[in-house]
Order: sequence, then C-alpha cells, then structure tokens
Amino acid sequence: MSMSNHSHWTRRQALSLFTGFAGSLALHACTQQSGTLSNTSSTTNQVSATSGSTLWIGYTPLYIALEKGFFQENGLNLNFRDFSSATDAMAAFGAGRLDSQAVVTSEAVSLAAKGVDYRIIMAADNSLGGDGILARNSITSIADFKGKEVAVEVGGVSHFFLLQVLKEAGLSGDDVRLTNVTPDAAAAAYQAGRTEIAVTYSPFLQKADQAQQDGRIIYDTSKMPSAIVDVYLFGTRFIAANPNAVTGFIRGILQAREFMETNRDEALAIAGKRLQLTPQEVEEQLKGVRLIDLPTNLEMLGNPQSDIYLLDHMNDLSQFLVSQKQIPQAPDLSNTLEPRFLREVQA
Repeated sequence: MSMSNHSHWTRRQALSLFTGFAGSLALHACTQQSGTLSNTSSTTNQVSATSGSTLWIGYTPLYIALEKGFFQENGLNLNFRDFSSATDAMAAFGAGRLDSQAVVTSEAVSLAAKGVDYRIIMAADNSLGGDGILARNSITSIADFKGKEVAVEVGGVSHFFLLQVLKEAGLSGDDVRLTNVTPDAAAAAYQAGRTEIAVTYSPFLQKADQAQQDGRIIYDTSKMPSAIVDVYLFGTRFIAANPNAVTGFIRGILQAREFMETNRDEALAIAGKRLQLTPQEVEEQLKGVRLIDLPTNLEMLGNPQSDIYLLDHMNDLSQFLVSQKQIPQAPDLSNTLEPRFLREVQA
C-alpha cells in the first residue's frame, strides 16, 4: 500500500528520487578537483564553534576532518560531541548550547516546528540500507507488526522511518506499542531477546543482526532510499557572525572526502575508532549510505527545478509528520536552505 498522495512517498517516487541521486553522483564519481579545496582562511584567525550528533556511518567525513585537523586548516576550531540520543542533541542545539548539528531532515523539520532558527549549509548522505528494522523469524511481514511491541527512539529518525514503513503496509503508529529507547539500546534489547522488533541504524543494526540468530533485518532503507537524508546545519546567528567559518566547515568536509579516496586505510581506521568498528566493518557499512558530493549538494540546496531539491523533500516530510501527529503544524521552511557557502567553495 502506497502512502497518501499529498506526502509523495510512494515507492515509485522514492526510487525516482534515488535515481536522481545516483545519476548525479555517477557523473561526478572520483572527479573532485583539489583546487576547489584551497584554503582561504588564515589558521591564525580561528573561530571556535560547538557541534554534536549521534554516531552515524554517514558522518565519516566529519570524523576524519576532526581527526586530521582539516577544519582548523580552514579557520574553524570545531568542538564536537557525540550524543547517544538524538532528542538530547536536538535539545542542546535548540537551547543554544550547540552552534551546529548533523541531523536527519525529519529532525530538521521538527526543530523548525519548535521555532529553532537554523540554516542547512550542506547535505551529508542519504541512507541506502544503513537504517533498518530487526524482527524475529516468527514475524513474516510488516503487517504482522500489528499489536506488537517495537523498541525505537520516539521522536528520532528510527521512529520516523518506522512510521513510513508502517504506512506503506497499511498500518499506523497506533497499531503498535512503542518502547522508547535509544538506537543502541533498541539493538541491544533485540540482541538479548527482550523485544521481537527493534528499529535502529548502523553500526548497531548489523551487530545485533549478526548476534541474534532468531531473526533478520526485515526492512531497510535500501527499499526506501529517499526516506532518510542527513544534513549539516548551523544556527542562523552563528552564520551571520562567522560566515568564513561556515565555508571552512564545508572545505573541511570536502578535504575529508578527498582523503577517503587517497588514504583509504587511514580514513577507515579513523572512522572505526569513533564508531567502535574495525576498518573492514567501516568499509562494509559505508555501502549502506551514499555520501553526497559537491555538485549534487549544489543541486539539492540551490536548484528549485531539480527533482532532488531538498526543500520539496522537507515540505513533504513536514506534511507527513503533521499527518502522523509528530508536529502540531507544518513550519515555514522556505528560508532553511543556504547554498551560498557551497557556491563559494565551488568558485
């Protein structure tokens, strides 16, 4: 069963969106020119910023840029913190304790619905299997979820993904009993046999799947590749006061992307240390995301005519979250995208 027309979340349209991503990425595969990454900020003129997010394989370039000092090279001293709960990270950003955050677009919509003022300055990745739902073998389909307990972080990306999957199967959030736990705890509960169904993401998803023999990943984002897009955002006040630091952030991420190509082993080791994975596990789990390059970023944030324009995606999410009673009303998202820093880096 497809989702309602107003939310544009049918499988066909999801695959169409994914094709747009794939096409743009294929055109630019491995052609990033180092010239676009030249430093414009003096290392003696550092701006300090605080940032944070939950652990996620799609933020691998961020972890590399932090470890290798790429942000500092571009005038930004970034103090980054890992959170176990997305709701805690969002609360910290909303309260002004963080200048920047890496979030999923559904979380960005929720922040806007609470009146938090920010700008998305870059897209990080979209999930192609990195997020998923674990279920016991006795549960044969998503329709079998009806009446069952599901371990999931309420209000986080896993909850949002679950609602989309349930709707596709003709169910709603009211048809299941939710146990509110963080993504790592949801995976641990499933692994230990304390719950039949858990929604989580990499690296917890694969580890729990391998450890628990009675069950499997019943559904993941490879079947709904437009569902989850991760973005980097900054508070509007910080951007106004420190525009060069925002450009420096993007340059640092792009340098890390380049480093992943030229120094693969070291890059995988750096990410593995942060994610508590072996380099081989990082390599495998990177297959569950598509890291979004500069040309595709420019299209997503700066081209309203594109079928992968991020504002269209976020407005659809907004309507979906209202329909699922996750936010009271659709916020005005018209000013949330800020592509000018991407254009500066490209110039």
